[in-house]
Amino acid sequence: MMYFSRLKTAVILGVCLLGLLLCVPNLMPAPVSWLPWRQVHLGLDLRGGSYLLLEVDMKAVIKERLDGLLDGVRQALRPGQIFYRTLEAQPDQNRILLRLRDPARTADAMAALQPLTASSVGASTPDLDLASNPDGTITLTLSPVALSARATSAVQQSIEIVRRRIDETGVVDPQIAQQGEGRIVVQLPGIEDPNRVKQLLGKTAHMTFRLVDETANPAGNGPPPPGDDYLPMQDNPAQKLAVRKRVDVDGADLTDARAGTNPQTNEWVVNFTFNTVGGRKFADITRANVNHRFAIVLDDKVISAPVIREPITGGRGQISGNFTAASANDLAVLLRAGALPAPLTVVEERSVGPELGADSIRAGAISLAVGFLLVVAFMAVFYGLFGWFANVCLLVNLILMLALMSLLEATLTLPGMAGILLTLGMAVDANILINERVREEQKNGRPPLAALEHGFTRAYSTIFDSNATAFLAHVMLFAFGSGPVRGFAVTITVGIVTTLFTAWMCTRLLVSRWYVATRPRLLPV
Repeated sequence: MMYFSRLKTAVILGVCLLGLLLCVPNLMPAPVSWLPWRQVHLGLDLRGGSYLLLEVDMKAVIKERLDGLLDGVRQALRPGQIFYRTLEAQPDQNRILLRLRDPARTADAMAALQPLTASSVGASTPDLDLASNPDGTITLTLSPVALSARATSAVQQSIEIVRRRIDETGVVDPQIAQQGEGRIVVQLPGIEDPNRVKQLLGKTAHMTFRLVDETANPAGNGPPPPGDDYLPMQDNPAQKLAVRKRVDVDGADLTDARAGTNPQTNEWVVNFTFNTVGGRKFADITRANVNHRFAIVLDDKVISAPVIREPITGGRGQISGNFTAASANDLAVLLRAGALPAPLTVVEERSVGPELGADSIRAGAISLAVGFLLVVAFMAVFYGLFGWFANVCLLVNLILMLALMSLLEATLTLPGMAGILLTLGMAVDANILINERVREEQKNGRPPLAALEHGFTRAYSTIFDSNATAFLAHVMLFAFGSGPVRGFAVTITVGIVTTLFTAWMCTRLLVSRWYVATRPRLLPV
């Protein structure tokens, strides 16, 4: 147990040296080519930055679902020639109201609408509750299970799209997590002015391509013709354009979007590319509508409505609309990341200045230094030489912790610094168990080598059991926690791994080499 071969010794020393090298990037400003240049990132509370609390507009989610159902109801009633007087969505009541012209056909209508209730969340739970009255009134109400599933899906999809949009802006190590049922927490370290990010996150970015109704009144006065919408121009909201409600090509079929300049006019434009399905649709609609206007609509605003001069069959297109370099790049970012399922509103916004972050780092560093010195003094006073062995391994433990966190590119927060201090205490606990066990074995009359053998062997099972349970607990904390809680969990789990290595390998190696060199008759413990 106390014997170390040359290979084993070399491996332990190699791990310690590698840990020291991995710590170097955190101490040097410029990269070194022969080092794996990975650093520990500072969290919002240490580096400063912005905190945003966003809320998903669930009313918009429900409205979109009901609007989609309206078309489904029309399609279901058309084959049986079932006519109606009223068909409207009532988002405040989560339902669609249908009034038939002929109440006698209520049963036929119910049978035709029954397939619309097919569940998307479970075979035994329908998405819609169908109800009818003798006067020919039928209601299709979204079930609570369907509403909950739709809300969960909207939040998860929004988180993914928010992450894509923020990654496109180049923010390093953003923290994005769900809070409650319909809210999203976004932490942006190093971003003091989050206005541009807020603008990117606040836009739904649902882009569609629709034909312009050139026969409608261009002034947009009065109600729009059937099948049309009066939508404002993005550059001039007072000017409205009659656009078909039917979406000819959806922005969901875009695969790429990049800002660029038109070589003829030197104006900023956005070049986009469709997938196979979108490219085919785009080619068909432009081929059938040459010399007609085709509107590009983003979030119910017309960016531009150019005239189709010739069929566009390559699956590529260009958006122009008096863009600047920044606005063209922002639109390209939005289109690449995809459309949000519902608008996001900023519920809370906080900014943490770099001065406060520097104060937090200073306070955390002082607490770590004081805690480390107190632990070193305690071990030296109570355990003498073996206490100094433990102190050396404690320093190695800190180096390996920082090395692993650098390798993982983990985020260090203020709770994470508290986790480092707690890890020091856990590492000392392991060495105390070993020293006390060795002291007990020596008091029982065992010779020095046997006392060391039995002390390390019997103490290790206790050390392993206690650290294994703590490791599992903090893994769960990381899996189900968020933000600073996860930072604390990462620090502790990494610290547990390094503590087991230093307590079992490094401490034994130091004690073994000392024993071989001195051959003492009595252990100084």
